[in-house]
Amino acid sequence: MNVAQSNGQRSAAEESGRPAVPELVVRGLTVRFAGLTALDEVDFTVAPGSLHALIGPNGAGKSTCFNVLSGVYRATAGSVRLGRSELTSLSPHRIAGLGVARTFQNIALSQRLSIADNLMLGRHRLTRTGFVSAGLRLPHGRREERRHRERVREIAEFVGIAEHLATPAGLLPYGVQKRVELARALCLEPRLLLLDEPVAGMNGGERRQMAALLRQVRTGLGLSILLVEHDMDMVARLADEVTVLDFGKRIAGGPPAQIQRDPEVIRAYLGTGTGDPSLTPSPTTNHEQGGTQP
Repeated sequence: MNVAQSNGQRSAAEESGRPAVPELVVRGLTVRFAGLTALDEVDFTVAPGSLHALIGPNGAGKSTCFNVLSGVYRATAGSVRLGRSELTSLSPHRIAGLGVARTFQNIALSQRLSIADNLMLGRHRLTRTGFVSAGLRLPHGRREERRHRERVREIAEFVGIAEHLATPAGLLPYGVQKRVELARALCLEPRLLLLDEPVAGMNGGERRQMAALLRQVRTGLGLSILLVEHDMDMVARLADEVTVLDFGKRIAGGPPAQIQRDPEVIRAYLGTGTGDPSLTPSPTTNHEQGGTQP
């Protein structure tokens, strides 16, 4: 049984005739820190099963937005709804329980743990065995652990890291560790996957492999993906819709081809009304001043 076939959430939704994934609707999202406005009435919608990119220069508010969606930050105003659930008042644990998983811009693995054990951490919210049963290794606890470890192996094979399951994370190359982070997020069986710069720091070959894997994740698992990424070529090839932030404000939204021609987007990236429509930002592209936080 492969990952897509064994995703119980998807099959249940399909059998009932409902969409596999709820819509994410962000309306009027505002975040202020000590008088500085990091997000200013931001609106966007992630359609079920789509890949939606959130782009903008450094300091535009992308990471702040992710932190609100995952419960790390509280919104000052506005609404974030996943289906019928309002997320802005929920803790990170409860948001994860609704099927929202994320990766981070910087690798956040337990370096001394094996890849298998790192992925098992992603199964935590799905574990039903209590502390006592797990500690005493009671039969039903052992059976549940076996089921989770079988699922971990399926996901590792899907992502292409099964050969590393016994290896401590810290011994693996950077590109493989980024795949492990993606696999750990998938171990939560998410309905919405938040990816914070998944190809940052990778070489060209690793970037192409990750792009192909993200296509496979989207089509094979039927989930929604919200992607923050500076690689505009990757965004153009993968995204259905793009939302552009600048100084905490939404300045554009639409399909990638439309975004690449938008004068406001070109100005935000290149500091001028004309320029290369590929929007490939310079590594030094940054807002040195202004009312935003990263």
